[in-house]
Amino acid sequence: MSKQDRDTKRAFINARLLDPSTGLDVKGALLSEGEKIADLGPQLFKGGVPSGIEVIDCHGQCLAPGLLDMRVHLREPGEEHKETIVTAGQAAAAGGITSIAALPDSSSVLDDVAAVEYVARRAREAKMVKVYPYGAITRNLEGKELTEFGLLTEFGAVAFTDSTKALANAQTMRRALSYAKTFNALIVQHPEEPTLAGGVMNGGEIATRMGLSGIPVHAEIIMVERDIRLVEMTGGRYHAAHISTAGAIDVIRQAKKRGLSVTCDTAPHYFCLNENSVLDYRTFAKVSPPLRSESDREAVFAGLADGTIDAIASDHSPHDQDSKRLPFAQAEFGIVGLETLFPLALQLYHKKALSLLETLALVTCKPAKILGIAAGTLAVGSPADLVIFNPDSPFFIDPEKFRSKSKNSPFTGFPAQGKVLRTVVDGRTIYDRATDQN
Repeated sequence: MSKQDRDTKRAFINARLLDPSTGLDVKGALLSEGEKIADLGPQLFKGGVPSGIEVIDCHGQCLAPGLLDMRVHLREPGEEHKETIVTAGQAAAAGGITSIAALPDSSSVLDDVAAVEYVARRAREAKMVKVYPYGAITRNLEGKELTEFGLLTEFGAVAFTDSTKALANAQTMRRALSYAKTFNALIVQHPEEPTLAGGVMNGGEIATRMGLSGIPVHAEIIMVERDIRLVEMTGGRYHAAHISTAGAIDVIRQAKKRGLSVTCDTAPHYFCLNENSVLDYRTFAKVSPPLRSESDREAVFAGLADGTIDAIASDHSPHDQDSKRLPFAQAEFGIVGLETLFPLALQLYHKKALSLLETLALVTCKPAKILGIAAGTLAVGSPADLVIFNPDSPFFIDPEKFRSKSKNSPFTGFPAQGKVLRTVVDGRTIYDRATDQN
């Protein structure tokens, strides 16, 4: 940040201030000074804004902490034709996201200090959103030898995961949970029992009719049940990623009632879509874990509404056309999601399952708390990472307008509500819809 940016004061006036971490919902203003929030409240600037302060008029729109997306595949280094830290940052900014947690499965696996530092350095050079790297649980994501949790934590790893590879060996998972506990580190699991998860879509009648190999819901449930037992055994901190089944949600619900240190997230496609989206062999709806039945979709929605599911993450997984426009069984898993995370999450608010503050918490303060990141709040002294948005503005999703290099989304033409108007990181505007060309 330049000296000018460090010294700049910016007044965000005529705003509806929303802070899910404190329950704040009030008309008022916010002052940023350099990278930090200096003051906020309903009485701020009632007598006018002093000279020398840059004024940003919010025109009555919502001002909230910037979003934190806790599950993003960056593709850099190694697959820059699919996505880069720069293009992912631009897409995130357009989606109101100010911080992303980068999964460790680029071609240079984030299993040592050099790889973790590379991602952090490239993010600083991009000067867009903040990037927090995960460390790999095991060397080269092979599920065998544990990485140096303590050293990687010291150099910025916010948690440990083998990304889309389940840590299948129970003894290795036990050791990982015990080792991570030493550093109060979090283990994030892709919960699929791999010997049951060799298919390409949800197991059941539709898969049989389409002649495709299915992945039964029990692949997820069994892995979550096993891991919960290992959490009981070790006392470690455990997070189940992209939960998609009613059975797994119930297992986690019961584990929480027993006081275990267990959290989980899901992605928008698991509460907005079901397995019917893959009919006609639509590879843009091929994800891992797969889109499930309508009853599972409803269970995910209910799990968000009752607080069992702690966060929503995009699971942004960009692929080029050549990787997706293939026969269904050969096509890659994954969809892009940085620019649709917020409007799709807002469905919980528009369908009256949650309040606006409760919905915001799922993409701000709750994932920040899980990962131990200083984000997701409008507190004085906190980073001035902000989003200004209109929660009610309707539109149809058009992937061709995405800033992401890849356009692999199943939400083409999907009706949504909620437009990001401005995104601010450390007091700097990195996205402004008023000047955006898309």
